[in-house]
Amino acid sequence: MNGVKSFILIVAMTGVLVILGSYLYGNTGVVIALAIALVLNGVSYFFSDSIVLASYRAQIITAADAPELYAIVANLAQRAGLPMPRVAIIPDETPNAFATGRDPEHAVVAVTAGIMRTLSRQELEGVIAHELGHVKNRDILISSLAAVLAQAIMFISHLALWVTPRDSEGRSNPLAGIAVYILGPIAAMLLQMSISRSREYMADDYSAHLTGRPDMLASALTRISGYNKEVPMRNAEPSTAHLMIINPLRGGGIFSLFSTHPPIAKRIERLNSMAIEAR
Repeated sequence: MNGVKSFILIVAMTGVLVILGSYLYGNTGVVIALAIALVLNGVSYFFSDSIVLASYRAQIITAADAPELYAIVANLAQRAGLPMPRVAIIPDETPNAFATGRDPEHAVVAVTAGIMRTLSRQELEGVIAHELGHVKNRDILISSLAAVLAQAIMFISHLALWVTPRDSEGRSNPLAGIAVYILGPIAAMLLQMSISRSREYMADDYSAHLTGRPDMLASALTRISGYNKEVPMRNAEPSTAHLMIINPLRGGGIFSLFSTHPPIAKRIERLNSMAIEAR
């Protein structure tokens, strides 16, 4: 099923790229956009993890670098029946985490430096188990493809400010450029939303099952959410925000309707209900 969803995602995002290319350069833009899409689809399949890690300046570590973190990932991966993923640390004090890679054999679990100082061991286990849930459910390929293609869509959308689109008769159309600049990122965000919200609930459920402590993940989400509201991550970008366990971008009110994550309060409520039922 995830293979079908991956194909649909690739087709949809490629379609957005082609439309943007057409607005900017006409028929030539369609050809250019298709070429870019083909290259990006291949690159993102094999190198999406490296691209996302580089965008957050994350460094792959060994057991000697962070023994406790490495042991938590190793123990939970073994319990989940997964290959040991690579472990990376993001040099950011705002607590957050994500998983990436094309399959369980090439997975990476990345956490910020701040999350290790903010959470207790049991809370950190809940977060790592959540990320391993994405690996187990093979969400990481879809999410990583979306991140790379969304970056391309947003880049081309920003070109609209410098390259004025032309209509079918060759006349410049600045209003179309503004529309491309605004609607391109929205299209990318809507595509990300379509693959993210339900998967966060599934990963929360998996963490609760794997650790047996849904209350610890609920506690971790409460802490992480509070820190992110006060001090958002420095390198967070809309194109990769859906990868994180908590949306790293500011936004409330009407903007929450377009969030790639389900409401944090609802996630915490669900986890606390599981904890009560387990007693």
